[in-house]
Amino acid sequence: MRRRLRCGLPLVGELAASGLCAAALAIPLAVSAAEPRFPITPEQRAAASEVAQAGVPLSDLAPDAPESHTVQRGDTLWDISKLFLKSPWRWPQLWGMNLDQIRNPHLIYPGQVLVLVKADGRATLRIAQDVSPVPSNTVKLSPRVRSSLLPGGAIAAVPLHLIGPFLNEAVVFETDELARAPRVVATQEGRVMVSRGETAYVRGDLGGARDFRLFREPRPLIDPETRTVLGFEASYVGTAEFIREGGVLPGPDGRARVVPATFTISSTRLEAGVGDRLSPVPQRDLAAYGPHAPAKPVEGRVVSVYGDAVRAGQNQIVALNRGTRDGIERGHVLALWRAGVSAIDRTDAQRPVMQLPDERHGLLFVFRVFERVSYALILSVQDPVGVGDRFTQP
Repeated sequence: MRRRLRCGLPLVGELAASGLCAAALAIPLAVSAAEPRFPITPEQRAAASEVAQAGVPLSDLAPDAPESHTVQRGDTLWDISKLFLKSPWRWPQLWGMNLDQIRNPHLIYPGQVLVLVKADGRATLRIAQDVSPVPSNTVKLSPRVRSSLLPGGAIAAVPLHLIGPFLNEAVVFETDELARAPRVVATQEGRVMVSRGETAYVRGDLGGARDFRLFREPRPLIDPETRTVLGFEASYVGTAEFIREGGVLPGPDGRARVVPATFTISSTRLEAGVGDRLSPVPQRDLAAYGPHAPAKPVEGRVVSVYGDAVRAGQNQIVALNRGTRDGIERGHVLALWRAGVSAIDRTDAQRPVMQLPDERHGLLFVFRVFERVSYALILSVQDPVGVGDRFTQP
């Protein structure tokens, strides 16, 4: 059965049954020079080459893998990979199923038709052009929200509306960075709080920037293992846009009067007020991610759940106590583990106390990395996630 799948995801952190994996399936032979070219590691290419020799075992396919799939606007790379393989983050295997036609595993385009070929206990893919009308038995999954396309028409690996806002909001500051940042010193007409479209007055070194994020109440991120401070996470308030420079004017008494810079509040998560600190809006890098496992073993703990929640579920954000200094990279896929509990062996007359083993129960996708901390999206999870929960390489 040919199946069309219109993927994409509900807003406000809903990743549901899709995600992030870069299954390289529908790449034209000629890639425009204007399109991004993403690095492919030797390990990824080796895995793909191995599979390219004979395909993958049928046992590696998803139980309901379709005979074909037409790539739609709104698909994500993880969606496509998850259709065909049991472990969707292992995209090099799927890439290797048609290595001759798929030159770049980080780009995928709408309109390509992916055909699954099974022979001699193995499976491969081929690309065909979909020129036939949509069959009457087409399956469409809805409601869905379309994901954005990358420059050149390529589909992103992850629904960008999911992690895009957090590239601005989820920030780890050094100890005194916000203390030295520009600050709101007064508000429009002396109001206690201001909302979108209203005016705020700011003092401090703007450094030539014009668009800023607003933060307040930085709190320390404590490593659950060592109890050391890894950095400071501040509550995200919103964004502000520069309107006029400040300066110094002579006062009626002859003394200089400080004139603060004028800003307009351009968006708010919380109402802004005096004392809120400003940090420049960074360049948002929403290019395709290459989901992959860490090259070496890694283990760590969840530091915090982003926001006010105590526990986190699927599609929520958590902070991890590992960063660039520990080899964590953007795009890493990590496994979540449920701690084993104590139990009594009631089949033994001595009733010994046992320690049940930890059980893997979810996956994380790392999308932002700092020196000692990183942020990850919970792709899937069976039980709520909390501070101190363990993660490893998948």
